[in-house]
Amino acid sequence: MDQAPEESFLTHLIELRNRLIRALLAIGLVFICLFPWARDLYALLAEPLLHSLPQGGQMIATDVIGVFMVPMKVALMVAFLITLPYVLYQAWAFIAPGLYAHEKRLALPLLTASVLLFFIGMSFAYFVVFPTIFGFMAKVAPEGVAWMTDIEKYLSFVLSTFLAFGATFEVPVIVIVLVRMGFVELATLKEWRSYVIVGAFVIAAIFTPPDVVSQLLLAIPLCLLYELGLLLARFVGQPNTESRRG
Repeated sequence: MDQAPEESFLTHLIELRNRLIRALLAIGLVFICLFPWARDLYALLAEPLLHSLPQGGQMIATDVIGVFMVPMKVALMVAFLITLPYVLYQAWAFIAPGLYAHEKRLALPLLTASVLLFFIGMSFAYFVVFPTIFGFMAKVAPEGVAWMTDIEKYLSFVLSTFLAFGATFEVPVIVIVLVRMGFVELATLKEWRSYVIVGAFVIAAIFTPPDVVSQLLLAIPLCLLYELGLLLARFVGQPNTESRRG
C-alpha cells in the first residue's frame, strides 16, 4: 500500500537528515585527521605568494587569533575537497530514485565531470594564475614599499579566485545541460557568442585584480570552454521524450 503524503514527506526528510549527517561526519573526520598538518597546508597554499615576495618578505597576521584560525579554515577547506565525491554521492543517492532513466544516464556523468572540472579550475588558478598575478604585482610595487598581506585577506582572495575559476571551468557542463534539457537551442547558443565574450571580460573584471593579465587569464579560458561546451553539446544531442522511471 502506498504511503500517505505526510508519511512520504517525513520519510524523505529523515533520509535527507541522515545523508547530511553522514556527509558532515565524513568532513569532520577528515578535518580531524588533517588538524596536525594545518600549518603545513596553509604554507602550501601560501607558496605562490611567498615565492613572489622580495627576499626576506613575509605575510602578516593583524588578528590576534588569525594565526590559529586561518590554518584551521584551510584544513577545513581541504577536508571538504577530499570528501566532496562522498558528499556528492550522498546527494546523488537521495535524488536518484526520483529521476527518469534517461536523466540518470545523463546526470551521473555530468556530476562526475563537474567535480573534475572544478578541481581542474582550482589547479589552473593555483599553478598558473597565482604565480602570474603575484609575479606581476611584485614587479609593479613602488620602490621602498614593503609588499605584504594579511593571512586572512590572502585566504579570502584565494577562496574567491578558486571559486571563480572553478565555476568558469563548469561552463561546458552548463552548456550541455541547457541544450540537453531543451532550455536553449544549440543554434541560439552559437548566436550568443559575442555576448558571452563581453560577459566573460565583465566577469573577469569583477573577480580578478584590476590588471589586464589577470583578466585575460579568466576571460580567455571562459570563452574557450564555452566553445568546448558547444562542441560537446552537438554529440549529446537534443532532449528526448523518454518518460519511464528508472
